Amino acid sequence: VRFVDAAHERGLAVLLDVVFNHVGPTGDTLLGAFGPFFTDRHQTPWGPAINVDGPGSDPVRRTILQSVEWWVRDVGVDGLRVDACHAIVDQSARHVLAELTDRVHAVRPGAVAVAESGLNDPRVVGSERVGGWGFDADWADDFHHALRTLLTDDRGGWLVDFGDVAQLAKAFDRPLVHDGTWSGYRDRTFGASAAGVDPARFVVFSQNHDQVGNRPAGDRLRSDVRPLAALCTLFSPSTPLLFMGEEYGELAPFQFFTDHRDPFIADATRDGRRAEFAGLADGGEVPDPQARSTFEVSRLSRAADGELQALYRRLIELRPRIGSATTATAFDEAARWLRVERGAWRLVANFSDRSTSVPCRPGTIEIASHPAARWAQTASGDPAVALPARSGAIVVDEGVA
Repeated sequence: VRFVDAAHERGLAVLLDVVFNHVGPTGDTLLGAFGPFFTDRHQTPWGPAINVDGPGSDPVRRTILQSVEWWVRDVGVDGLRVDACHAIVDQSARHVLAELTDRVHAVRPGAVAVAESGLNDPRVVGSERVGGWGFDADWADDFHHALRTLLTDDRGGWLVDFGDVAQLAKAFDRPLVHDGTWSGYRDRTFGASAAGVDPARFVVFSQNHDQVGNRPAGDRLRSDVRPLAALCTLFSPSTPLLFMGEEYGELAPFQFFTDHRDPFIADATRDGRRAEFAGLADGGEVPDPQARSTFEVSRLSRAADGELQALYRRLIELRPRIGSATTATAFDEAARWLRVERGAWRLVANFSDRSTSVPCRPGTIEIASHPAARWAQTASGDPAVALPARSGAIVVDEGVA
């Protein structure tokens, strides 16, 4: 409560990450002693599923809903981020997550419920009246995947489906890139269209705890592509999320670290990480999650890149002035450039490893990720912004700024 009060005194809202889909590797025995909290009817990647729809599930559901009510009403948090909603399997007539969002909004009007869902299903933010769960917003991993593959050429694991400029262009309009399209990673058609859903109801990012912490070495984006990542993320009409230290260029990795006291669990975690990334760690050792050094190296250094920090500050100041959603996109897959229009504002981005000119109607270069960005012409004489490799700029119509 003191933390929430202190944040509110400084004009900061507090959203709490809540995990109702699994417990830690040693928590199932403890929690199971209090009732039928687990079921073998469903499974999660972390072990037995929480029992929200089987015999004895009523008190389990009440525990979840009373917890939600306590955090929002009594502790005073301004909202909840619900972890891995896709792992909460509920075949009841009324889904427990629909009850959860209803309870959040009932006990404190104005509080928000944000889903982390791996379903690419717009019903997550749909109203319960039309079969939805009623979340105010949903995380959109596809935006991250589309952006990171263009910035770094990473293609491993869950990034295998991405790498086309067209996908990022699509993600600026509606961030669910897989919206009923084929996913090679899943070997099936995946997702549904979010047409008609306000893009602001999706949370987008270039880094987060999963997309950094679940990499073999917990490495963040390379320093040379961070300015372009900032431009793309903060120009999006969706709601941007910044990962701790991203805004000032934190260099420390965020490695996967644990502190399991049970030797069996500790060894299983260590072996599991090594097996998961076998052949994917560029020949290097996957850090031991139980080693003290893995935790220590992940501490924030707080060493700031002044230019990058100023860029983030300028982009955050600019966002309220860009009022409209995406109105048009254009791209050249071979040349690796993208242009996104939002009313009087344009983002031009060069994802290639060499300089290129991006066609763009005249205006003022309001912000650039590289000082060499300048006005030029295409081969046909049309106005364009010349951009160095892996850089971008935001342009505004004359007289608007």
